[in-house]
Amino acid sequence: MTPAQRTVRRSLPWLLAGLSMIGPFSIDAVFPAFPLIGARFQVDDTALQQLVSAYLLTYAVMSLFHGAISDAIGRKPVIVTGMLVYALASVGAASSTSFAMLLACRSLQGMCAGAGLVVGRAVIRDSLEGPAAQRLMSQVMMIFGVAPVIAPMIGALLLPLGGWHGIFWLLAGFTLLLAVALLTLLDETHPPERRSRFAPRPLLAGYLAFARERSFWPLLVSSSVNFAGLFLYISSAPRIVRELLHLSAQGFPWLFVPVVIGLISGAWLSGRMAERCSAKRTVSLGYASMLLACVAHLLLALLFPQPRLPWSMLPLILHGIGVQLAFPTLTLLLLDRFPHHRGGISSVQAFASLLLCGFVAGVVSPLLSASMLQLALGASLLTVLGVLAWGWYHGVTREAVLPVSGADAAAVMAAEIAEPR
Repeated sequence: MTPAQRTVRRSLPWLLAGLSMIGPFSIDAVFPAFPLIGARFQVDDTALQQLVSAYLLTYAVMSLFHGAISDAIGRKPVIVTGMLVYALASVGAASSTSFAMLLACRSLQGMCAGAGLVVGRAVIRDSLEGPAAQRLMSQVMMIFGVAPVIAPMIGALLLPLGGWHGIFWLLAGFTLLLAVALLTLLDETHPPERRSRFAPRPLLAGYLAFARERSFWPLLVSSSVNFAGLFLYISSAPRIVRELLHLSAQGFPWLFVPVVIGLISGAWLSGRMAERCSAKRTVSLGYASMLLACVAHLLLALLFPQPRLPWSMLPLILHGIGVQLAFPTLTLLLLDRFPHHRGGISSVQAFASLLLCGFVAGVVSPLLSASMLQLALGASLLTVLGVLAWGWYHGVTREAVLPVSGADAAAVMAAEIAEPR
């Protein structure tokens, strides 16, 4: 059965959104607990930032293998096993008696969490194609967009009840329930006849084949850098909220609400544009929105050396809209360069994106989060890199997409997000 013919359960967007929410919850819910964790284990802000970077780095490394393993044994076993081990790692984090043990459990969380995000993208492209795939990706990202704002709020609410331990107990319970739901409701979308053998040599050969594809590199850079500019603000949230805005743990929504409004709005727009605009126009509008947000960040940082609410946070809305306009289409374009190795290519894309985000959280954020102007300059540089990579992609492919509407636009999108010619 081809993707176009396969029946998709109504529960699929919710299951995939739940998998996508693991990442933001794992990062953002812990932010309000940083002072308590630091006091408990006698560590400074730089060490606490490693709770984010250690998670992201192990997430990135294992992401190279999740997709390839799912290409070999199927999507469902990889996702379910990943969620069960993640729940076990969360129990270990909640029970940590030293900062080293907490870091180790965070690393194990990262190793498992990628199974849901990486393989989930392959499930979408296994199930649907063209505008339908973009709509489903946009629906998932719209639901996913709620996670960054509710995660720190839930984390702050749990602090008076169970301290920082309660955050990890919540993550354990959530992923355990999600694993049960996946076992019950998720269909296997990668049948045995389409599976490839998992072995080091074929895996390396597959990655080398990706690298030889001329359109691979610009799409990889563009899709990886796409989120990094916004993530610079997200990973810097503890310092922005506490040191620049001088707010308590209950002040995190001032940063995360604009981010989520932007992400949800952008995902909704991406879904609406699936059959109306070409891939080129959709991604270009996304980057235009991100560039406009960067200009606004820079102007407000110069106008208000001491950030002011709500003005200093409002450009995050535009940035979130741009990210979600561009990301679904960029991801689908990349997946369709290698239709028989979607798990593997999803792994490579996740690895590159997460490695960059780990670098942003562990190195760039501590260096630049002392002022909003420095953050604005860093986010602008990352966004410009994404724009240049997107232009590079069109220089490589030399595809001219004319503005169309209605049924013709659907045909253009299907041609762009389809099997390679």
